Amino acid sequence: RCRMIWDWAYAFEILPQMAAASLVTLQVTVFGFALAAVLGLVWAVVSLLEIPVVSFMVRLLIEFIRTTPLLIQLFAMYYFLPLVGIFLPAMLCGVLALGIHYSAYCAEVYRSGFSQVDRGQWEAAKVINLSTGLTLKRIILPQAIPPIILPLGNYFVTMFKETPVLLAITVIELVATARIIGNDTFRYTEPITLAGVFFLILSLIAAKLTRMASKRAALPGSQVY
Repeated sequence: RCRMIWDWAYAFEILPQMAAASLVTLQVTVFGFALAAVLGLVWAVVSLLEIPVVSFMVRLLIEFIRTTPLLIQLFAMYYFLPLVGIFLPAMLCGVLALGIHYSAYCAEVYRSGFSQVDRGQWEAAKVINLSTGLTLKRIILPQAIPPIILPLGNYFVTMFKETPVLLAITVIELVATARIIGNDTFRYTEPITLAGVFFLILSLIAAKLTRMASKRAALPGSQVY
């Protein structure tokens, strides 16, 4: 006879602990994505304005971040910064590493949004003596942002699924909690399965909210698929 490997009583017993860990994962993702969205916009705007030397250095930085693994960047920030006197808590380090890493990808998304705005609108703004800041705020961004909400939302979901990498610097998120519970009880099926279920549910919710935001912000005449 086959022994049943799933214990519902045990699963319900560890459910509160897994739920609390999912909040840590969500918190890291939200703060990391907020940083990525802001930094990505800064990188994209600096690149767009073609500032001598600065724009080139920003593009170089973006390529460096995109072509090096997140885990290496995480290790560098957590283990190398203390060598120069900068000590960061694991949680903050994880948020910064995720945010900086994904800011490079968000920058490319913003760039694609900017490219969809007719270049003639920049010229028209110059004719009426609008500053660069006002041109971006009132003319360019309102047209560039709505079409890219979905791609940005996809990166949010991707970042959410990348949070287990923070286990490498001792951040006790969802997968780390599942492993700790498994190590303590020698039962891995329930905690690992629950971790997967939490990732699935939260990812589906994030995807749904992203689509709703995209439809709400869509420009007249545009379609959201």
